[in-house]
Amino acid sequence: MIKSELVQKIAQANPHLYQRDVELIVNTILDEICSALARGDRVELRGFGAFSVKNRPARTGRNPRTGDKVSVSEKFVPFFKSGKEMRERLNGGAPN
Repeated sequence: MIKSELVQKIAQANPHLYQRDVELIVNTILDEICSALARGDRVELRGFGAFSVKNRPARTGRNPRTGDKVSVSEKFVPFFKSGKEMRERLNGGAPN
């Protein structure tokens, strides 16, 4: 599912909201998650999962084409861990 499909589904489920308002809400939520991660904060959505930032330290890599050693700098990457409820739903134990 892409963001526009998500907006469309939410708008269909909530006919009292305009699609442009739903799009603004979805964009605001995603922007806030990105901003929190950029600050180094953890974002937890109960029943869904948690977003956090992990540090990948600098290392020496290898160019697969030439075999030469390449220096790879330190970087921070987003990490998502699914919540217990989501894992249960995916594995057939969906709560009603």
